[in-house]
Amino acid sequence: MILHGYWRSGTSYRTRIALNLKGLTYETRGVDLRQGAQKAADFLAMNPQGLVPALQVGDAVLTQSPAILEWLEEAHPQPPLLPSGALDRAQVRAMAALVECDIHPLNNLRVLKALREGFDADQAATDAWAGRWVGAGFDALESLVQRQGDGWCWGDQPTLADCCLIPQIYSARRFNVDMTAWPALSAIESRAQAHPAFQAAHPDRQPDAD
Repeated sequence: MILHGYWRSGTSYRTRIALNLKGLTYETRGVDLRQGAQKAADFLAMNPQGLVPALQVGDAVLTQSPAILEWLEEAHPQPPLLPSGALDRAQVRAMAALVECDIHPLNNLRVLKALREGFDADQAATDAWAGRWVGAGFDALESLVQRQGDGWCWGDQPTLADCCLIPQIYSARRFNVDMTAWPALSAIESRAQAHPAFQAAHPDRQPDAD
């Protein structure tokens, strides 16, 4: 497998975590979003949307990190990143979607670039924008984790929800969001910092990192 991604991309980060938790071997190829590498003809031929990540699996190319994570769970079910019960799986997917759908899309690179270029937003304004949506999402996720977690977002083992949460916390800190309001999420972050799969996926450890 070949993972085309950007070292600081939250969606690439969550994909690396899942691959590592599954114990899978993959090659990393950097796509520098700041330089517009995602718009290069060869990359667009592989992923017409021009976004990361893109995961090459033999002759197939998988895009959109939620679909990639679900495929990993189906194709490589051990160790599981979803619980066994249907209702429990739905709860984990809902927590993952809270990040994937309601937080991350509003503070990714192209949205922040649009704020700066189209609305003259400075760094303080973009930080406030990102913090607004991070805060609303983390408020809800904190409550869910306190209800359903036991060391991780759901239960006592990492799930797809944790794959999504940890990169979002990394982004939140980049936007100067104070994490003290969410002790359960911060505790998961501390646990992840000691977990080899999360350590290896960290942006600073990627070959294309600054």
